[in-house]
Amino acid sequence: MIQFNDRGLIPAIVQDAETGRVLMHAYMNSEALQRTIAGPDVWFYSRSRRELWHKGETSGNFLKVVEVQRDCDSDAVLVKASPMGPACHTGLGSCFDSGSLTPDTVQTEGNNENFGPGVLADILDVIRQRADDRPAGSYTVELLESGIQRVAQKVGEEATEVVIASLSQTPDDLANEMADMLYHSMVLLIAAGVSPDSVWKVLAERRH
Repeated sequence: MIQFNDRGLIPAIVQDAETGRVLMHAYMNSEALQRTIAGPDVWFYSRSRRELWHKGETSGNFLKVVEVQRDCDSDAVLVKASPMGPACHTGLGSCFDSGSLTPDTVQTEGNNENFGPGVLADILDVIRQRADDRPAGSYTVELLESGIQRVAQKVGEEATEVVIASLSQTPDDLANEMADMLYHSMVLLIAAGVSPDSVWKVLAERRH
């Protein structure tokens, strides 16, 4: 029996069926796994959008299913697929083409499991949950209920703080102000009903 986690998800590794190259890692819920097994394309569950994700639907870089396997504990799946283009949203062939880790990298980044760009996905999950559940005392809920104009104003205020910190304050101050601006920007996306994936796509296109 497939062992989904407490959020109803299971990690999925995608491998090039011809070369054996690991292409990407994502998550599936029951429906995404069933659709993937049925083929012809790979499906995931987007934790940031909280919805099914048909890989390649926007970019055209579909992953054509060859075989789906599970590991010995049935709590992870391996999808062997034929890529119809770059597997990574950055335009790279594999999400693991970003370079090798070094001991220094592990020392500085490895002590925090939420370190790095992936923390934005976690923050988006929290913001969406706050938007759905509306818990009392939540600053995020207060922001969302104040309306999009106020949220946009907060982004502008935080951007100004970033400029001030960069010109006259310490690096730690700049990091704190930048974090505030990123958080409020994520809230603005949710308030405006804009998919964060549209932002990632634009950034990926600009990297070339």
